[in-house]
Amino acid sequence: MKKRLKNLSRTALLGLGLACGFSACSPQSGGTPAKTAKLSYVNWAEGVAYTHLAKVVLEEKLGYEVEITSADVGPAYTAVAQGSHDAYMECWPSLHADYLEKFSEKLIDLGSVYEGAETGLAVPAYVTIDTLEELKGNEEKFDGKITGVDAGAGMMQKTENELIPAYGLDIELLASSGPAMTAALKDAVESEEWIVVTAWKPHWMFGRWDLKFLEQSEDKVMWKKDNIKIIGRAGIQEDKPELAAFLQAMFFTDAQLADLMLKVQESDGDVEEVARQWMNDNPSVIDAWLPEIE
Repeated sequence: MKKRLKNLSRTALLGLGLACGFSACSPQSGGTPAKTAKLSYVNWAEGVAYTHLAKVVLEEKLGYEVEITSADVGPAYTAVAQGSHDAYMECWPSLHADYLEKFSEKLIDLGSVYEGAETGLAVPAYVTIDTLEELKGNEEKFDGKITGVDAGAGMMQKTENELIPAYGLDIELLASSGPAMTAALKDAVESEEWIVVTAWKPHWMFGRWDLKFLEQSEDKVMWKKDNIKIIGRAGIQEDKPELAAFLQAMFFTDAQLADLMLKVQESDGDVEEVARQWMNDNPSVIDAWLPEIE
């Protein structure tokens, strides 16, 4: 778990302000004020929820102007590596290894925002198979398809390039999006039809429906537990130390993130308003993320 950071003194912040004329900025951003943040995220339930929460906290507790941008995985990493965004909010290291290697000199690890994440193929509990091996020969029962998310996601690439060949499946992986995948899952569950989806935990769908991950064969392990990380652009700790410290301190327990996601999913209101209410209802959680000024 992350520990609260104490590396920002009042002197250090004043020094940053004087060096930048209290308005200057990052050498990469060409004059952008230091109290701005540009964050990218993918349209996945957990990232949507906690990125909007980060925006609200940064604006209302630390006085930032915050811009958040939803993008596919590849463009999100590229934006941070090129310096047009300060951070990418949802790195799954085992799934995004190619991006991390490609941009290794232009990105920095700001630590885990959640630990013990899981990925895999999931089915409703009423589906009478329990393993990936059992998918073979039952492809027609799933209408010959795996319902996926956006094509650039690491789990999609692993499913297409490794899992389907390794298990000898005659099945098509359909790219869609997180919301489209859960909509298809909802329709299938209501009709008790067989469906298999690319799935990950944390996600509100495991609280909404009775689902199970299909078990992997010991000699064909595709998925491992992961920690979800925040990835910053090179230089963020030097030119925006307060922002970097805040992102490093952000951390959710399983119960906290599940509560936030469910509240977002069950609300008909704006995500930002739900996030603001969660912030107000959980002051001790939020306070632990705020950089200390001595």
